[in-house]
Amino acid sequence: MIDCGRHVRGKTIVITGASKGIGKQTAELLSGLGANLVLGARDGEELSRFASTLKSEVYPVPVDVSEERAVNQFAEAAITRFGNVYALINCAGTGVFDSVLSLAAEDFDRMIAVNLRGTFLCCKAFGRHMAERGEGRMINVVSIAGATALPGCGGYSASKFGVLGLSRVLQAELRGKGIQVTAVLPGAVATPFWDRMDSKPDMSQMIPVQTLARHLIYILCQPEGASIDEITIMPPLGIL
Repeated sequence: MIDCGRHVRGKTIVITGASKGIGKQTAELLSGLGANLVLGARDGEELSRFASTLKSEVYPVPVDVSEERAVNQFAEAAITRFGNVYALINCAGTGVFDSVLSLAAEDFDRMIAVNLRGTFLCCKAFGRHMAERGEGRMINVVSIAGATALPGCGGYSASKFGVLGLSRVLQAELRGKGIQVTAVLPGAVATPFWDRMDSKPDMSQMIPVQTLARHLIYILCQPEGASIDEITIMPPLGIL
């Protein structure tokens, strides 16, 4: 049996998109395992309220992952506070779903900025630190839409296909530097991500958010000697 507490206790883990959904649930579980957490999200007030409920040492930092200066300051703050960062979990994301012919250009640009550019900037900022230390873990939460063409997902898929490609390049570049990069492709997850949509799948058939969070932690707790490059995690009934 894998003792995840032994793997993460006292280690510093950075989570983006930590004020809601997958990032929030993952932070809650990791806090219970004794990890030090640096939590990033745009909503600073909500982030601080959530951080105050956690048990371990938690450092909430408001950040817009699409802004390079903000991400660099976020990384500097995390390193200054804890000295080193063991793992980065990129959960920040946004989505607008419409046909390619109807999707507004500004919505397309925002998805590219947050989902793809944001992941790139965070991996770059924290990857440099990890490379200097000669070890580290990165988990990029992609989406099944990053590997499957789904109607109404043109902009979202474009950004997530990009995150998957970026993750594969990072694996090739960083493996020799002691850094493991894992791309996680979940199907539909029951989170507030769906709240803005008028028409959505049956959320009771989606992956429970705690289940996906446990999978992310499981990836962090793998024994040495091998790495998980890519994993697809689907609801019981497949794509909804």
